[in-house]
Amino acid sequence: MRTTLADIAREAGVSTATVDRVLNGRDGVRERTRERVLSIAGRLGYIEETVPSTAKAVTPVALDVVLPGGGNTFINNLATQIAEAGAQRPDVRLRIHSIEGFDPDGLARKLDSFHGASEGVGLVGLDHPVVREAIRSLAERGVPVMTLVSDISHVPRLGYVGIDNRAAGRLAGHLLGRFLRTDSGKVALFAGSLSYRGHEEREMGFRHKIAEDYPGLTIVELREIRDDTERAYREATALIERHPDLAGIYNIGAGNRGIARALTESGLARSVVFIGHELTEFTRRFLISGVMDAVIDQNPRVEAREAIDRLARAARGETRPDGPAIRIQAIFKENIPES
Repeated sequence: MRTTLADIAREAGVSTATVDRVLNGRDGVRERTRERVLSIAGRLGYIEETVPSTAKAVTPVALDVVLPGGGNTFINNLATQIAEAGAQRPDVRLRIHSIEGFDPDGLARKLDSFHGASEGVGLVGLDHPVVREAIRSLAERGVPVMTLVSDISHVPRLGYVGIDNRAAGRLAGHLLGRFLRTDSGKVALFAGSLSYRGHEEREMGFRHKIAEDYPGLTIVELREIRDDTERAYREATALIERHPDLAGIYNIGAGNRGIARALTESGLARSVVFIGHELTEFTRRFLISGVMDAVIDQNPRVEAREAIDRLARAARGETRPDGPAIRIQAIFKENIPES
């Protein structure tokens, strides 16, 4: 099939109008965006592919990305996208590391191992004193550090690539409140771990939105499930037993499969409003079947590309390797994008 402007726009993370401006040589597009669109258009065969001058005869920079291991489908998708983004960059030598997701000491040791061996580090990090100290140690040695998906406070990081998690939590509160057909009711929260700042921010955003616009709703419980499907199932089953009149669930992190299973087995799959995060092969099925009502999604392809690009440019001494914010998208049964 012939490549279209929409294909290029989707791959580049921009609008079709931006692609049209680039391909027709019109003003109003940043040079970096222009180069990215032209590169993708060439790779997809829309135009003759050219090699950017910045990629010619450049010594590759050594970049390391640390991600939490386990069964989190979104993180696994992100790892795949990071690997693919790195493979497309001849100016980058990329290494991806998987560690226990809720072990700050293990994460700190991994960061310490990069001293003298890495020129840029990206991580989905726990907001913990030992992790913050390890990041400070890298920064003191001139190694730029980029946080992904979940930010870390009070550290000399290069920047953050991810969504506004507080806004995502507020969006979840808005959706759940609008889906419920009552002015009062019980709502429960699930989180991977509030040691992830992103999960904590989503919780705060959700609580504020509920308090502002849906004061009749009562948040009865918050359970940390460490992004584990079986633990999510056990906690959700016990929650339903304690609160058979439960009206809604907001899952801040992973573990949607376990919650969906508990709702289905209890016969509440279509009566409890269920809002979660990330469009995966599993949440796609839950939306179609009606077990989930909405998914708040982010684009791992854009996050991977931005993280690698900004780290590489920082490793080469660029002082302000800024990038675009990652967009939040609410997905329902009616607007599920193609795989």
